[in-house]
Amino acid sequence: MTDTLVNDPTTSSRSRGEVVGLAVLLGVVSLLAGLVLGWAVFGRSGFPLDGSAEAGFARDMSTHHGQAVQMSLLVAERTEDPAIRTFANDIATSQQHQSGQMFAWLRLWGLKPTSSQPPMAWMGSDHHGSTSASGDAVPMPGMASPKDLERLTAARGVDADRYFLALMIDHHRGGVEMADAVLARSDQQEVVTLARAMKAAQTGEITTMEQMLTTKS
Repeated sequence: MTDTLVNDPTTSSRSRGEVVGLAVLLGVVSLLAGLVLGWAVFGRSGFPLDGSAEAGFARDMSTHHGQAVQMSLLVAERTEDPAIRTFANDIATSQQHQSGQMFAWLRLWGLKPTSSQPPMAWMGSDHHGSTSASGDAVPMPGMASPKDLERLTAARGVDADRYFLALMIDHHRGGVEMADAVLARSDQQEVVTLARAMKAAQTGEITTMEQMLTTKS
């Protein structure tokens, strides 16, 4: 009886079928587990989720860039120095372009351009609050306060040049800090590429502005 059961082709076929079925089931479970993990980290389409560092960086850096554009346009109208005007317009142009790139990311990722989370929440406990050049509390590193902007708006000529350069040096340092923060948290290629480009450009511009400022003393 035992030999008959062992050699029974129906029984053997059924056993192989059970093994294959179990292997398929395990494969499906593994695939689903991988998909769930991927959705948890990057969303169903492989894009960053709403609370991710990538989304937070895109939103906050767009706001940060918006203020840089505002200050650049202010000084361009108030300066008497063609070099300052050209430099300010270059900053406004480049940062408007980068803001457009980050807005496009959020659209592609299916995310809103704003968030219910406070600014810099994506940095977690690494963000300890920020202050402006005048010592006022501001939402992001390097940003100017309303008082700073009022002072820049009221300034003219060399005074406007000096104040703009001082504010923008701090602003760029804050931008570099934010770029470093997302580089430490992301491997999303487009984010890494742009953050590195921002860091390199703003680091170079800080050196240029420091040199300009010495000539205004």
